[in-house]
Amino acid sequence: MKPTTDFPFLLDNPRAWRTYLGGRMLDALHGDSNGEDGHFPEEWILSTVAARNAGREQFPEEGMSHLRGTDVTLKSVLESDTEGYLGKGAAQPTLGVLTKLIDSAERLTLQVHPDKPTALRLFQSQYGKTECWHILSGHPVNGEEPCIYYGFQPDMTRARWEALFHAQDIPGMLAGMQKYPVHPGDTILIEGGMPHAIGAGCFLVEIQEPTDYTIRVERTTPSGFAVADSMCHQGLGFEKMFECFHYEPHSREEIHDRWFIEPETVLKTAGGSITTLVGYRNTPLFRLDEVNVSDTLTVDCPPRGSGIYVLEGAGTLSANGRSLPLKKTDQLFVPAGTGRFTLDAEAPLRVLHFFGPEQKQ
Repeated sequence: MKPTTDFPFLLDNPRAWRTYLGGRMLDALHGDSNGEDGHFPEEWILSTVAARNAGREQFPEEGMSHLRGTDVTLKSVLESDTEGYLGKGAAQPTLGVLTKLIDSAERLTLQVHPDKPTALRLFQSQYGKTECWHILSGHPVNGEEPCIYYGFQPDMTRARWEALFHAQDIPGMLAGMQKYPVHPGDTILIEGGMPHAIGAGCFLVEIQEPTDYTIRVERTTPSGFAVADSMCHQGLGFEKMFECFHYEPHSREEIHDRWFIEPETVLKTAGGSITTLVGYRNTPLFRLDEVNVSDTLTVDCPPRGSGIYVLEGAGTLSANGRSLPLKKTDQLFVPAGTGRFTLDAEAPLRVLHFFGPEQKQ
């Protein structure tokens, strides 16, 4: 049965294969305390994007969301009535954003994503892959506290970076990056073109433009997995892939002040609160709110599609004369015609609410 355009509907919880190890924290979130780390360390949320994994072409819908309990993709639902689900004027069957939960049992390979102009020029894509991380939790791995690598050291050049790559001098690459400790509640904006890597022991939510273009400069992961050439350069070739990096120098202080984001509480009532973790004041590309409900809270939605993920708790969502029980790990698409919805908490609710690009009035 086709979902209506005025009430949220449930989706499945797709996992995506990646070169790095992780996923045990995701299993625990879903109630499996015996989970093990493997090559499915990411859960994708309201995804209309297929994962780009060389050698796994037999899984063309990997990472894509489906109506819960069916093989019907969210993308096909949005294609069937794009304006109805996404709002007046919507032309593409996508929220314009992809959200993920990421559990890194090891450091990810050093990488970069293209910005919009570079994605258009090199991949013929209207979307780049600017993203934002919000740290949910972390734990030490091999005695090292959770951290991220973000931005080159001020003396890095393209020629030096290419030389480090061709020599596969990983210690040299790491030394050429800025390194920051991270803690629960930290939020970091990663603009397209900025080199980066998530360190081991990070459990985070990532919101990003809806592509999977990742340029990797390590040909072997820290755990020893060999990265295929096409996974490194994404079909561009080893020379052209270096066009995706931004080499402008930034000091450690400038990076922290410019790209580490302070949350903004936008609503606080006796029943709960809404805090914007990353908003349109930070980037026009997406917005991510955390909604905490102790009793009852009404959330006003603009006339466009949005998404919900239940991180903690249980309760009920009500809108337009209908209601739906909520539990931890539920994913929901909120159609444009919903207008507003009310959350009633049975156990304190912690909900992520995310939106695509800013729409000018």
